[in-house]
Amino acid sequence: MAGLGYVGLSVAAAFDRAGWDVVGYDISESTVDRLQRGNPSSNVVSGRELSELDVHFTTDPGFASGAEFVIIAVPTPTDDRERPNLDYVKSAGETIGENLSPGTTVVLESTVFPGATREVLIPALERASGFTAGEEFDVGYSPERISPGDQNSGIKDVVKVVSGQNEEVRERVRRLYSDVTDAGVHTAPSIEVAEMTKVFENVQRDVNIALVNELAVACDHLGMETDDVLEAAGTKWNFHEYSPGLVGGHCIPVDPAHYAHSSEVAGFSPQVVNTARDMNEFMTEFVSELTIRGLNDCGKVPKESRLLILGLSYKANVDDVRNTKVDDLISEMRRYDISIAGYDPQVDDGVLRSEFDVPICEELSFDGIDGVILATGHDEFRSLSLEDARSEMNETPLLVDIEDIFDAEDAERNGFVYKQL
Repeated sequence: MAGLGYVGLSVAAAFDRAGWDVVGYDISESTVDRLQRGNPSSNVVSGRELSELDVHFTTDPGFASGAEFVIIAVPTPTDDRERPNLDYVKSAGETIGENLSPGTTVVLESTVFPGATREVLIPALERASGFTAGEEFDVGYSPERISPGDQNSGIKDVVKVVSGQNEEVRERVRRLYSDVTDAGVHTAPSIEVAEMTKVFENVQRDVNIALVNELAVACDHLGMETDDVLEAAGTKWNFHEYSPGLVGGHCIPVDPAHYAHSSEVAGFSPQVVNTARDMNEFMTEFVSELTIRGLNDCGKVPKESRLLILGLSYKANVDDVRNTKVDDLISEMRRYDISIAGYDPQVDDGVLRSEFDVPICEELSFDGIDGVILATGHDEFRSLSLEDARSEMNETPLLVDIEDIFDAEDAERNGFVYKQL
């Protein structure tokens, strides 16, 4: 297993439980050391589960030598021009290629644009190994579909899409993943179809969230409550339920770039996808404006106000702050010289301090706070007493409920000026 982030670790754990001999490799010495000490630093695999595994964690690239399968799960971010950056895939291919043994099947799990496995990974493997794909070694593709924070969407719970260079490799990869999933395996007819499948899954979510985000902005301008519209629309049997909010993380905001890249290389610019991405990026600006209006409704001067942001990770019930839109929201709010602090019970305080240029609260306190922005809907916040919070806060406090976890009437009854998307 090459790459021990939340995907690689969960895949390694799944194969270990299925009885495979598993070696987990990562270039990060701190990651390997942490795993060797039994600290997963992730809520995908618990500390107890990690202690029960028989995975050998290492930084030695020789792990690939003699392996029947090598699975790659490395990041595929975008660059500063929103173009796919496959440097990690290329580097992994070169490292594995230098230690590759004849007969090995290499499977990529990272999300990539259609054609990337053949255009980037295979050439890297061939250059470093001196072998030829399809002769001395084979290559397959099986996109990760894990949903962090969702205990019912692990590797065993979701149908695994697989493919390979030819029919024989596809069948080999199908049998491999059949060992670790209860939901079944779907064999795509080509690697490119499997690549596009994963990209499009998240593109679809991005577009649907953008549509409901646009509804939230339209309702704000029209003086309507978005929840009222969604509740009424949801009475139709074929209505798809989505909620407005900030769209962060390393999948939904990133995968449209892979989709757009492959389409544009082929001579087609995907207008709907690009527009949806712009809409979702706009939401931090919208929430900032909503907050400023809320402070004005409270009779408060923004530059004299203190706000507490609850939840800094990109998604509820995860400890991952990569690509969180809360960071962008903080930057937007800073334009108004507002004093901002943050609190997140899911993320290590040291990580928060290294990633965010705001004071981090080790314990939840509302003392002297003028307003709260609920940015990430962790379960811990659902049991929060608005009455108790209000008792500590300054007069006429603001509550901006991005995640819609509080009741508007309860908030207003407790003296809050309440705003939601």
